[in-house]
Amino acid sequence: MPLRNERMAESTFAFYRGSAAVMASDLAGTPVSGIQVQLCGDAHLSNFGGYAAPDRTLVFDLNDFDETLPGPWEWDVKRLVTSVEIAARDRGYGDRKRRKVVMATSRAYRTAIRELASVELLDVWYSRMTPADIHARWGSSAGPRARRALDRLVEKAMGKDSARASSKLTQVIDGKPRFRSDPPLLVPVSELLDREAHLVLEEVVRQALRSYRHSLPRSRRHLLEQFRYADAARKVVGVGSVGTRAWALLMLGVDDEPLVLQLKEAAESVLEPFAGQSKLHNHGQRVVAGQQLLQASSDVFLGWTRIPALDGAARDFYVRQMWDWKVSADVSRQDPATMAIYGQLCGWTLARGHARSGDRIAIAAYLGRGESFDEAMADFAASYADQTERDHARFVAACDQDRPA
Repeated sequence: MPLRNERMAESTFAFYRGSAAVMASDLAGTPVSGIQVQLCGDAHLSNFGGYAAPDRTLVFDLNDFDETLPGPWEWDVKRLVTSVEIAARDRGYGDRKRRKVVMATSRAYRTAIRELASVELLDVWYSRMTPADIHARWGSSAGPRARRALDRLVEKAMGKDSARASSKLTQVIDGKPRFRSDPPLLVPVSELLDREAHLVLEEVVRQALRSYRHSLPRSRRHLLEQFRYADAARKVVGVGSVGTRAWALLMLGVDDEPLVLQLKEAAESVLEPFAGQSKLHNHGQRVVAGQQLLQASSDVFLGWTRIPALDGAARDFYVRQMWDWKVSADVSRQDPATMAIYGQLCGWTLARGHARSGDRIAIAAYLGRGESFDEAMADFAASYADQTERDHARFVAACDQDRPA
């Protein structure tokens, strides 16, 4: 928790990233149209990014689904546009520039929904956003500097895979690959537990892998079975996720080809007290089902399991590859023009996810052709950003009081 508090205290945007539960409570009292979709549940700017599709094409999409649940489409949009407003404030943009960027984001959502409402359902299902699509749609307005930055991100992403994760996170000990020690961010299980408890945990991990295997399609189960378990480590991830259980698993193929998997705890969505309980009894399955519904394509190793912990409690987890071409934009360095394009990209992506999972025609009819929706979202974003700044200031003050002298 000290690490989570430290990260959330860094900026208003960091605080916003870690306070999805607070906003869920606030959104529950706002008016909605009554049209339901599969919500991301935490659709802020930093939860979009690039990753490898199964055909080894880099795609841009939503990439965090810990809070996913069916609910009002407006909640995701408000979460997104407010994150744009707060990020723009953290960058020091003036009022007019901030509003322009936020309205560009909400306009992109509205126009994308209307476009998707006019095509066949299968075309919606197959639609995705690749670097080539980004260049084609926004390249002319991005300028050469932004286009070069995108190309660098693509090149960087394609170097981040299990082999790269293994080379960075592991070392050879007694002739065998093992996770490095980098506390508190990465701690091998051998350092967390005594030998007896370590052996018990390893057996729990093997049981979890057998259980997880059955959540995969048969072909991918066959692929997983070509790898054997080698090591595990506790790994801290994200901002809002700090404090939840997350493990890195090192798997090795026949020729010691590395595969690094992440097991991340899935608890109740912060939306459930307000949107209703998930119909799925395993929260790992809830995350996976929501991800597969919202994303154009998902990780071939995406699955779920339930693990009996050392304390006797059973906890739900979802499983995915670590660093499979994963890349995200650094919004803390974006100028207004770049953030406007990035906001539009996120708006389009969110609309595509909602169009896959909900009534896109009804949402399009509700939004209409005019800019009333865009203006309303900009007004909401500015008002909620004001509230978030006040909350962040109180949070920092509380952290300072608790910090030892």
